[in-house]
Amino acid sequence: MSAILEGTPDKRLVLVTGRAYPELAEKVAECLGTEILETTAYDFANGEMYVRFAEPVRGADVFALQCHSGDINKWIMEQLLMIDALKRASARSITVVAPFLGYSRQDKKHRGREPITARLIFDLFRAAGADRIMTVDLHAAQEQGFFDGPVDHLTAMPVLLDYVRGAVDLDNTTVVSPDAGRIKVSEQWAAKLGGLPLAFIHKQRDITRPNHAEAHGIIGDVDGRDCVVVDDMVDTAGTICEAVRTLNESGAKSVTLVATHGLLSGPAVERLEHCGAKEIVFMDTVPIPESKRLDNMTVLSVAPLLAAGIRSVFEEGSVATLLEGLPEDMRPRNIYA
Repeated sequence: MSAILEGTPDKRLVLVTGRAYPELAEKVAECLGTEILETTAYDFANGEMYVRFAEPVRGADVFALQCHSGDINKWIMEQLLMIDALKRASARSITVVAPFLGYSRQDKKHRGREPITARLIFDLFRAAGADRIMTVDLHAAQEQGFFDGPVDHLTAMPVLLDYVRGAVDLDNTTVVSPDAGRIKVSEQWAAKLGGLPLAFIHKQRDITRPNHAEAHGIIGDVDGRDCVVVDDMVDTAGTICEAVRTLNESGAKSVTLVATHGLLSGPAVERLEHCGAKEIVFMDTVPIPESKRLDNMTVLSVAPLLAAGIRSVFEEGSVATLLEGLPEDMRPRNIYA
């Protein structure tokens, strides 16, 4: 239920989870060498929820893990109830662990009379009693400034890079940004893979239509090259599949899609199945059931990364070191989800 890590005899780490994706929490607990605190959670007939923790958390450093996927509004609300219960139970500190943070795409106003919902989500967590936030690959890194407290912004890049190094021929590879907004991240990928050439797709998004964008051309040389397209998330897969089509029409030898969050909503799986990508690589920051997994899809586990981040926070170490890769004791663990 709880763990006292070596060198921290006066502190107690507690991991709790909501009902959205308990399997991920089990893997994180295994990496940490602890167990998940028993929780009672259920829905009332009218849709309201109830949460209670079975054991005391007074004086503990609690990490409340919940995945924002599927019935996203329900799971965010459940996490807020978890935080409130922990606060009222006198937890020493409360860290929200959201591998994929819901509403992170709504980080600015495109037109008048729109909300900035990402800011609202951070405000709700703070009001509920959260002391800090831990998440993976925000849609926009500057969203960390929306929270009045520490934000541990983990990145799946080192894990994904390790996989890509063994999956493609780097001597003939070009890193491709799916749009201008991802160029900075793609540049980091290209540099860490040995100074690979970079290309990006000129894409125009219709802000009046959700999940819709059109590719208008490619800047950079992709003819005869193995292309690695890097993105933060794939939702309905319309824009990313348009990118694959554009690359193939421009003479790319192969296209590998790499993204942290495989949301795979609506027609995404069908689109990916017929898009012409050689391989599709995701992290399991949200559950990807077997029914949505294709023969050319690889799903890597985010559990070691989350466990390393939680341990660093608990031991008051540096989370920034994880930008360079997982700790040695986390690397031998199974990388597949």
